[in-house]
Amino acid sequence: MITLRELMQHTNRLLDIGRFQDYCPNGLQVEGRPEVQMLVSGVTASMELIGAAIDAGADAILVHHGYFWKGEDACITGMKRQRLQRLLGSDISLLAYHLPLDAHAELGNNAQLGRVLGLQSTGTFGEEDGLQLGHFGSLEQVTSGESLAQHIEQCLGRAPLHIPAAGKSIRSVGWCTGAAQSYIEAAVAQGLDAFISGEISEQTVHIVRECGIHYFAAGHHATERFGVQALGEHLAGTFGLRHRFIDINNPV
Repeated sequence: MITLRELMQHTNRLLDIGRFQDYCPNGLQVEGRPEVQMLVSGVTASMELIGAAIDAGADAILVHHGYFWKGEDACITGMKRQRLQRLLGSDISLLAYHLPLDAHAELGNNAQLGRVLGLQSTGTFGEEDGLQLGHFGSLEQVTSGESLAQHIEQCLGRAPLHIPAAGKSIRSVGWCTGAAQSYIEAAVAQGLDAFISGEISEQTVHIVRECGIHYFAAGHHATERFGVQALGEHLAGTFGLRHRFIDINNPV
C-alpha cells in the first residue's frame, strides 16, 4: 500500500513532467481515496475502462489519454459529467501521462513499441517543443514492405495499413506512436526507408508516393498499449501494488 500522494510524486519525478508543454495536465487529474493498493492501467479513461476498473476493485486508474484537453469545452456536462461522476462516486483516482509517457527512454510508448517490434533504437528525430519523440534504427536484414507489414501484424495483433514505396526495400525504420503521421516528413529528411505510426492523414499517401518511403499506420490504440503497461508494472514492483492492465478494444 502507498499513499496516493507518494504514488503521484514518484511518477511525476520518474517521467519528469515539468519539462513538457503538453495538451493536457499530466499527473493526478481526479483525486480519489488517499491510499492505493490496486492499480488499473489502460490507454484511455473511457467510461468502459472506468467500469472495468470498478469491477476490478481499483483504487486508482493510470492512463495515457486522460481528460481536460486544451481547446475542449470546460463545462462539466454530458459525457464528461458522466465519467467524472462515476470516478468521484467510486472514490477512484485518475492519473494521466501524455507526452511524458511517449518520451520516457525506458517505459515510454516509443521505447516499448520498439521492444515489442524487435527494433533497436539508434537515435531520435522529429521536433516537438524541443523534444524528439520519434525513434529510428536499422534492421538486421533488408526486408520488403509486405514482410514488415506481416511482422507488425504478428506483434500487435492487427494488420497495419501499409502505403508502399513501390520497388523499395527496407533497411532503416523510424517509428512514433499515436497520431504522429506528421513526422513522416522528418523521417524522409532522416533518410529512412520506412516509418511506423498509429494514424494516417490524406496527405500522408502523397508524401509516400512522392518521397519514396514506406508508411505503416498500425493503429493509435494498438501502438500505445505498451507504455502504460510498463509504467503500471514498474509502479507495482516498486511499491508492492496489485496491478492489472485492461485493454478496451479500439480499432483506430
